[in-house]
Amino acid sequence: MAPTSYTRTGADREPPEYAGQYRLDACLGSGGMGVVHLATSTSGLRLAIKIVHTDFAKDPEFRGRFKQEIAAARRVSGAFTAPVVDADPEAERPWMATLFIPGPTLAEHVKRNGPMAPDRLRRLMAGLAEALRDIHRVGVVHRDLKPSNVLLAEDGPKVIDFGISRPYDSELRTETGKLIGTPPFMAPEQFRAPRDVGPAADIFALGSVLVHAATGRGPFDSDSPYIVAYQVVHDEPDLAGVPGNLAPLILRCLAKEPEDRPTADQLMRELRSVAASYDTQSFVSGERGAGNGGTGTSGTNWDTVDAADAEPGGGQQELAPGPASGPVPGSGSAPVAPAADVAASAAAAASVGPSAPGIPAPDPPSSAATPSPSPFPSRTRTRLRKRVVLATGAVVLVAGGAFVAVPLLSGNEATANGGPAAARSGDATATSAAGFRTWSVRAAATGSAAAGVTPQCSYSGGKLFCAQGPLVYALDAADGTVAWRYHLPAGTVSSSPPVMSGGLVHVESGLKGEQLALDPESGQVRWRLATAGGGQQYAGGELLLTSADGTVSGFDSASGKRTWRHRIPGLGTPYFTAFAGDPTAYTATVSDDGSGTLVTAVDPATGAVRWDARLAGSLTPVGSSGGALFLTVGDAVYGDAKAVVRYDPTTKSVRRVTLPLSLSQANAGVHGDVTYLLAEGGSLVAVDLEAGKQLWRLETSVARGSAPSSDGKYVYVSAADGRLLAVDARKGTLVGQTPARLGVHGDEVQPSLPTPVLVDGRVYASAPDGTVFGVRADDPAGW
Repeated sequence: MAPTSYTRTGADREPPEYAGQYRLDACLGSGGMGVVHLATSTSGLRLAIKIVHTDFAKDPEFRGRFKQEIAAARRVSGAFTAPVVDADPEAERPWMATLFIPGPTLAEHVKRNGPMAPDRLRRLMAGLAEALRDIHRVGVVHRDLKPSNVLLAEDGPKVIDFGISRPYDSELRTETGKLIGTPPFMAPEQFRAPRDVGPAADIFALGSVLVHAATGRGPFDSDSPYIVAYQVVHDEPDLAGVPGNLAPLILRCLAKEPEDRPTADQLMRELRSVAASYDTQSFVSGERGAGNGGTGTSGTNWDTVDAADAEPGGGQQELAPGPASGPVPGSGSAPVAPAADVAASAAAAASVGPSAPGIPAPDPPSSAATPSPSPFPSRTRTRLRKRVVLATGAVVLVAGGAFVAVPLLSGNEATANGGPAAARSGDATATSAAGFRTWSVRAAATGSAAAGVTPQCSYSGGKLFCAQGPLVYALDAADGTVAWRYHLPAGTVSSSPPVMSGGLVHVESGLKGEQLALDPESGQVRWRLATAGGGQQYAGGELLLTSADGTVSGFDSASGKRTWRHRIPGLGTPYFTAFAGDPTAYTATVSDDGSGTLVTAVDPATGAVRWDARLAGSLTPVGSSGGALFLTVGDAVYGDAKAVVRYDPTTKSVRRVTLPLSLSQANAGVHGDVTYLLAEGGSLVAVDLEAGKQLWRLETSVARGSAPSSDGKYVYVSAADGRLLAVDARKGTLVGQTPARLGVHGDEVQPSLPTPVLVDGRVYASAPDGTVFGVRADDPAGW
């Protein structure tokens, strides 16, 4: 966004020279509510400062909304938003300073260069989905996501302008009859009931933004905003020209009913199966050495396209001669697909049905290697919804909050010691007294959809059970031998570690949250449980499912049969947390103003409340030990961890330790009375709740890391580059680390990092190159 000149009339004709302590250097742009200036801080930081127009500055209601915008922007500052540096909502002309992000808006990019190439579109979708996840997780709805509010920065897209966003708990309500938003990117509910807009409206806007990026127009295109509004509420979207492998996902984003749209988390999981190369989140700036497979280039080039990934009519582009030349929009239209193909493509993302019993589900093909043409006829509004319903009749059976458990007969769905041979390596020099040798293994076949995805593993009964994209498998914990493999149905993935409960291995599969229970010895499916969405948590031998209306159902994890179903007294829509070795499920409900939290402990076997407690602050449970629950206290504005709390339900005593410095986006783990926290940026902290103090703080090289785990002697952390680090639990000093395991996908950001698994003097971890490895816990210096 380059500085420009501007003209104003009246009181704003002469722009101010300063906003607070910041001298204004140039004008970046002017809108209906304010002007954005380029400024420089004392330390040289480049800032974008938004200053409210004089007329609006005199309006108390607008001042209130501007305060809300500042609060919202501060709450969601993260990797895909512009962080707030300073603000003064009480100034004569209120202002807010955010970090200046060089780069064009998506609207400018599409206008200048034409539609995006499919690989860039995937990355844009992944970045915006992650941004919305961060926005929604802190209780904010943007309500005006559109191409002009998306900046294409070097390290990925940034969502800006929270001027009409609203926290869930805001007292500032939309006036009756007043529509707020931009019609081509508004959801149906924004026209029908603007006072009741939730996170799903942002998902609808995301779908519209992606259609614009892919085609240069919106899915509901018209010169008249009234016609646009009618089409948004009543008509099917026009997806002509949208890449075929993304069209089903985008179609689900544009569902008319909010509950039919995926969440941002679900979108991120599904995108992992769209591209076998897992390039959906490769926003890594800075030079990369040749050892990591880098090219020496910097960041994401939004103006280039891989020739192999171009698709007819879906953002196909040609590279003009010269190193500085931008792409030229391609011409031509997509071929008209048969109706059956349209229905099948749309149904692919909506269906969660399993493959036929007895038949292993194959890995989905690489979309990069085999690009699929757009299945949507050019400029023709096909009635996709009817076809989707006909093609996905099995899904209708689980709608409306119903859960259906389907027992299965035995079948050869899993491959015992079958499939491609796992790549294994051992270290003959690292042998413990029990004969344990360090080992590493890649269970996924090279080039498959699972390759390059970080495995998520858990341990039980001498085996590691791992989920790696569309692949689930078991490893012998002693030497890494693959015991069996199970392929999830095509188009579905699992992004969380399998759970051992009721003697079976439980895996979540697909966007609809289908649960699979596998035999730990053979990998055969013992039962399936199709859910209609909502929260899911295993605890105390039960699977707890929370419906959108707040009803909780308990299912026996051994048989898949429902054992109880009712609302939890005193709770709205609870989402549960559970911890290893603790048979209790916990839920924390933060008050509207963030001043207190109702913590409730529930018996998973019956749904009865074991105890509840109202504690001060915005709390998040992070672990349990010795019958006590450990929680972090988050900052009301930024969400940073600022204290740790231990609550003992037996004595009803509360122990709170305030951190000397708050921790941003901290992951936590508990061992005994000590809580370990790893913050974004690498700060590792140990807090002893019994002693009532912070023991130590270590600045590590881990920019992004897992939740820490500890055996009391060492603290173990997995890093985004595949390293496993060990820190002395008493001194807070680094004592050892494994080599980085980046592989060919080293420039890509994984959505979550698995916590190291500690078992009998061994540590098991996994890496972005698809490796699972085991090392001795007692000799980190020898790793």
